[in-house]
Amino acid sequence: MILFSNVNKWYGEYQALCDINAEVKKGEVVVVCGPSGSGKSTLIRTVNRLEEIKSGQLLFDGHDVHGNLNTVELNRLRSRVGFVFQSFNLFPHLSALENIMLSPIHVLGTSRSAARAKALQLLDRVGLADRANSFPAQLSGGQQQRVAIARALAMEPPAMLFDEPTSALDPEMVGEVLSVMRSLAEDGMTMMCVTHEMNFAREVANRIWFMDAGRIIETGTPAEFFNNPQHPRAQRFLSDLRVH
Repeated sequence: MILFSNVNKWYGEYQALCDINAEVKKGEVVVVCGPSGSGKSTLIRTVNRLEEIKSGQLLFDGHDVHGNLNTVELNRLRSRVGFVFQSFNLFPHLSALENIMLSPIHVLGTSRSAARAKALQLLDRVGLADRANSFPAQLSGGQQQRVAIARALAMEPPAMLFDEPTSALDPEMVGEVLSVMRSLAEDGMTMMCVTHEMNFAREVANRIWFMDAGRIIETGTPAEFFNNPQHPRAQRFLSDLRVH
């Protein structure tokens, strides 16, 4: 579903991604973890071209994301990649229901009645059927993030990307968002998640990618990564987590 081939990315003199070679298979949940500044968010944002790469190739479902695409082609590709941001990014002047209906109506050409029915179904799925008419300011952080997940799902994407979806939340709200992500994984959604939630990684991921200094320096199943990390940097990272 997602294939990185020799992907490199610079910000001026600073190389943020170094020779990334990795793949996310259809139906797989990959958790990307590592210390702050290791390139995790940059990596996930290249998948829908929110960040441009300097060299290499990135394929999404067989399409060259960083190829010579015009605006229409790029927007069409982005509409197939669900993206959930750290900071929710809901439209404050629209209700939860309207936030979810917006893209299907304007991008997919879905009728208003069909978009509304789908949005209500998705709000029920994320446990917010009773908050359809609430505005973002009337919702907790966890509720806003669940609306954001429902909004991404409204486009029926074949894959979902999560960029630290719980890091802006109070601790008691984290569980409600992870619960929705867990249910998506159980339904077979292809997912790539940047997160510091190691219990989620241990329980839900099929594979873990550990990054440091712009490189994926270790990959493995949760059992391999948590029980027997090979790279000294991964060993130190896990050791520090256990201390805290």
